[in-house]
Amino acid sequence: MNWQQLVDNRQRFFWVLQIAGWIGYALVNYIGSKVFEMRDIYVFVILLNAYAGCLMTVPLRYLYRRVWNAKPWILVLVVFGVSYITGTLWSVVQKFNLWEIYRHGYRPDEWFYYFQQGLDSVYIILCWSGLYFGIKYYQLLQGERQKALKANTMAHEAQLKMLRYQLNPHFLFNTLNAISTLILVEENKDANKMVSRLSDFLRYTLNTDPIKKVALEQELHALSLYLDIERVRFDDRLAVQMDISDEARGALVPSLILQPLIENSLKYAIAQMTQGGVISVKAQVFAKELLLEVSDNGPGTELKDGQLLHAGGVGIANTKDRLKTLYENNYSFVLSGNTPTGLTVNIRIPFEKAVTE
Repeated sequence: MNWQQLVDNRQRFFWVLQIAGWIGYALVNYIGSKVFEMRDIYVFVILLNAYAGCLMTVPLRYLYRRVWNAKPWILVLVVFGVSYITGTLWSVVQKFNLWEIYRHGYRPDEWFYYFQQGLDSVYIILCWSGLYFGIKYYQLLQGERQKALKANTMAHEAQLKMLRYQLNPHFLFNTLNAISTLILVEENKDANKMVSRLSDFLRYTLNTDPIKKVALEQELHALSLYLDIERVRFDDRLAVQMDISDEARGALVPSLILQPLIENSLKYAIAQMTQGGVISVKAQVFAKELLLEVSDNGPGTELKDGQLLHAGGVGIANTKDRLKTLYENNYSFVLSGNTPTGLTVNIRIPFEKAVTE
């Protein structure tokens, strides 16, 4: 059991601190007895006093729990009043132990001597009460912090799911449009092939947790399924070049992070060129960061400060939002013109190595 689990288990945490605290009290008194050269029997007196203090403070816990939500002034009165009574009674027990054991049954002339010089004991009980309330407030703050973190995590996951699932209908709409066109021009064989590839791709997207990251190797496999669908539509007009380092293949990336970028290139580059074009995908690891690049040789578009001037689709905006949600400020997403023509998308994210089973 780690420290956080111990703090969360309030019952066990109380008893651990209660016993440890009174053992510490006994140890401090024992060291003091060595300084004043007390007899060995005084050790037994110390143990009895610590044991009595431990027992007498246990009921305070239950009393404080009952008045926990009371008004502040009532709480203060209860704490000081109960601490004074408990401290005074504990002082009587300590004097009894000292006189009965250490001084061999000594009896004072007056009974009120049992209650004298009890302020030290009252101060110790007040310190115990202060520690109790301090630790109790700490536990409450930790509980509220955990609730806030849990709520933040749930919102974070919900946002990621929304962004990931936003891709599916967008891509599905475009693909079904293409299938419908193939059917209209009576290219049934190509339409059937496209439906088959589409089912494989959708099966992958449904089996992949939108929250978890996947190995780039797995992402490239999903990308090949998607490109198989598009090749039915573009045929030899679509050429794809891959330059992926071995180390980069084992890196963790958000699922379907490349697909909307490829789709963007297909829509605004390849589809606009009668002779078709080339899409290039590169990935490498450098300085503990994964560098991804998707580029095309299409007509390009207007850019300002690395951003699109006229952005009409959801692919690029969705990808940026997902990266922001996952990595906060520890990433970069830059658009630039390709040479001689086209658009290049550069992504930089922290390198995380996928665990191989």
